[in-house]
Amino acid sequence: MCRLLIYKGTSPVQLSHLLTRPAHSIINQAFDSRLRVDLRRPINGDGFGVGWYDSTYDEELGNQPCIFTSVTPAWNNVNLTRLAEKIKSPLVFAHVRATTAGSLSLDNCHPFVHGKIMFMHNGSIEEFHKFKRRLQQQLPDEIFNVVNGNTDSEWSFALFLSNLRNPHAQSFTHAELQRAMLDTISSLNQFAEEAGISQPSLMNFCVTDGVSVVATRYVSSRNDEAASLWFSSGTTFSEYAEGGHYKMSKTDKRENIIMASSSLSIASEPLTFEKADWMEIKTNYMIVVTAKMNVLLIPIIDKFYVPLSDPAAQPRDIDLAVAKGFYSHPKQLQ
Repeated sequence: MCRLLIYKGTSPVQLSHLLTRPAHSIINQAFDSRLRVDLRRPINGDGFGVGWYDSTYDEELGNQPCIFTSVTPAWNNVNLTRLAEKIKSPLVFAHVRATTAGSLSLDNCHPFVHGKIMFMHNGSIEEFHKFKRRLQQQLPDEIFNVVNGNTDSEWSFALFLSNLRNPHAQSFTHAELQRAMLDTISSLNQFAEEAGISQPSLMNFCVTDGVSVVATRYVSSRNDEAASLWFSSGTTFSEYAEGGHYKMSKTDKRENIIMASSSLSIASEPLTFEKADWMEIKTNYMIVVTAKMNVLLIPIIDKFYVPLSDPAAQPRDIDLAVAKGFYSHPKQLQ
């Protein structure tokens, strides 16, 4: 069971306020996930990664993100702690890994990067080996050759890059990222169908170009629940009590921060246990954060989409996501 976190804010945040200081930071979730239901793999100790963009553009440094990854347990990496205390960024991707496929190596640690683009995955592409070669054959040589690892996640990223009009572009619209993401999911579903795979895949994909963010909560099933995904927004995300107790504050109507799990923040599991701080993203929906900090929640309409008005949409079966350790139940938020 992996965990991921996205932060996007109008002002840069010190990485330690996301990664190391909160009592329920993504790093602490790696060994102490209060919403964990996967008893088979109680520790996310198969590496971690964090990627961030500079607060101000420097021509010499360029506009590509910086990535720091390690195969050591995230909670025991002193270099991560040191860096987190000295780096600020307005857009951060973080990921802790519990491997379900691929070897334990730096090449297999998220986030993956190509040019300006960062990408993460929480989930699993079922029986990927049955159509891996089919996917690879569809890629142009230049994209095929950027893959260094051997996981379903990085090959999904390669497929995403191939769906961009120009993966080397200096700028992308949120609509371009959105379309490429939908095309990626569609292609993976097509490959699985052609290979006769019936088991659903969990595709919580996240991508950014340093300006816009697109994240999906998706499962290739009409009946099953997807891996959990939450988001929070407000004006400040700060410590309100000693011991790493953080909360999202909303002092006015502006949204300066978006997170998934937490200023905008988006995450697999919330960084706080304040119910009012977090909203669960619906299964088979996409969250899009635009350059102007607008938040769009968009249904992914395909053969697995069930309208919320349809009685069949409530409730979905959580057994698949629970069995694979990718589900955090909202009732456990206290």
